[in-house]
Amino acid sequence: MFELNVEKLNDNIIIKWQLAKIVIPISEIIEVTEDDTYIGKEKDAIRIGFPYGTVDRIVIKTTTETYILFTSIDAIKKKIYSIVN
Repeated sequence: MFELNVEKLNDNIIIKWQLAKIVIPISEIIEVTEDDTYIGKEKDAIRIGFPYGTVDRIVIKTTTETYILFTSIDAIKKKIYSIVN
């Protein structure tokens, strides 16, 4: 699996990529934005996905971590925004 998989399960966002499974409680999400840089502005962020060959960088900031998701599938971006909003 080269592309990310995002789903909502109960009160969490589940992000699967390769062998990783990241669970983010929706209640801990502070903001969801996009990053137009190649590798992401946040130096300490957890990076999920391949940065090369992707169009979108979605940044999920929580109370404890920042995640940068690298994807080219517009539906993933829309799904994250619909779950959070």
